Amino acid sequence: MAKEIISTDKAPQAIGTYSQAVKTGSTVYMSGQIPLIPETMEMVEGDIKAQIHRVFQNLLAVAEAAGGDLSDVVKLNIFLTDLSNFPHVNEVMAEYFQQPYPARAAIGVSALPKDAGVEMDAVLHL
Repeated sequence: MAKEIISTDKAPQAIGTYSQAVKTGSTVYMSGQIPLIPETMEMVEGDIKAQIHRVFQNLLAVAEAAGGDLSDVVKLNIFLTDLSNFPHVNEVMAEYFQQPYPARAAIGVSALPKDAGVEMDAVLHL
């Protein structure tokens, strides 16, 4: 099956050897997003909730570039440097998702790129 590379300037550009997303058939694999502002490639200012909002906005931009939106997410992986921030993820996620919610994992990690507090990747089915 052919691979289509998904790219948009409405989300941060790749800062390594990866694509923002890859589409194969009706499935889109989105790379991890951290709270970078696309226009400046600087980290968003503010607390962890501001970081979580920025990550969801970045994921939404990539999903839209692939022809979908966040309602098409079937699997969401969340990486947090402090798992005590997980309630904030639930609170902010409720602003971007409605039932039925995607499958999800939350993983505590010791560090993320650019000292981000949160990173997320996702799989969409269009």
